[in-house]
Amino acid sequence: MEIQALGYLGIGGANLDDWADFATGCLGMQAVDRGAGVRAFRMDDRKQRLVVDRSFADGERYFGWEVVDAAALDALAARLDRAGVVVRREPASRADQRLVRGLISFADPSGNRLEAFHGAHVANEPFRPGRSISGFRTGPLGMGHAVLMVTRIDDALAFYRDLLGFRVSDFILKPFVGYFLHVNPRHHSLALFEAPHDGMHHLMVELFSFDDIGQGYDIALGDPERVAVSLGRHPNDLVTSFYMRSPSNMLIEYGWGGREVNDATWQPQQLNTVESFWGHDGLMRAMGGDGAPPPHVAVGAQREMPRAPLQVIDGNYQRMSGVCPWWDAVRGRA
Repeated sequence: MEIQALGYLGIGGANLDDWADFATGCLGMQAVDRGAGVRAFRMDDRKQRLVVDRSFADGERYFGWEVVDAAALDALAARLDRAGVVVRREPASRADQRLVRGLISFADPSGNRLEAFHGAHVANEPFRPGRSISGFRTGPLGMGHAVLMVTRIDDALAFYRDLLGFRVSDFILKPFVGYFLHVNPRHHSLALFEAPHDGMHHLMVELFSFDDIGQGYDIALGDPERVAVSLGRHPNDLVTSFYMRSPSNMLIEYGWGGREVNDATWQPQQLNTVESFWGHDGLMRAMGGDGAPPPHVAVGAQREMPRAPLQVIDGNYQRMSGVCPWWDAVRGRA
């Protein structure tokens, strides 16, 4: 398995100032100078994670998938060559633009430009967020996850799973078809959904602190057109998040508390629904559905409401000393 994480995302667009305001003021990324026609943003110790490039047309994007070293990059290129995928070994000048040591590029069945790289440059200066946040959960998990809409989902699944080696976390087959795929312990670094058109639905970035999400939600609510999907919690990766409209034709999911996948024990499961535990009003509309409320929130419904433990890491929670007699009794009967 060569691919380790989603390392960076490039977006085409001329609205560079809008992106600069959004990425720093709303998301909390750090703007870095990349010269005329380009805006780049840091999320951690990497010199760049998100790039907005005026030389690419609106709607054009490139996805940077990270491998461990030059040998892994060569092995991936050879595997793609054997499968008949056209691979371009990018020159040093393009690798320098991406701030990596080695770079290849190729296309997936939907025509998305994919790049694989090794040796991402690390900044000498500490990350300085554009607004007060506790930081992004990145590192070996990568910058987050991407969700793609594809017209030929069987081809896309075969390409990412069978050729590139992504592993299925879980999937849904009705009322629509979708697959959640992982390359590291993050529940998914990529999701594929069958749709009438090809395109990118959203990028998810995960924050360290739950308060980062709430404060970001307050900021987003200050712009009546910014929030596309309300605050809510997903049933599969257990992320609590909301979705913002970006300056380009895609959404940004701003999340916290994602679960991890252990390949030694994880078994992919078929989902009966992707409706959230709560909230996320507008998500089904954003995915192309009718936006009707799920059955478990219908007026007067007799239902067992779904729940799951919070996913926390050391440093962003404290244990409470109190007790709950009702919950203790429930656990005692289990």
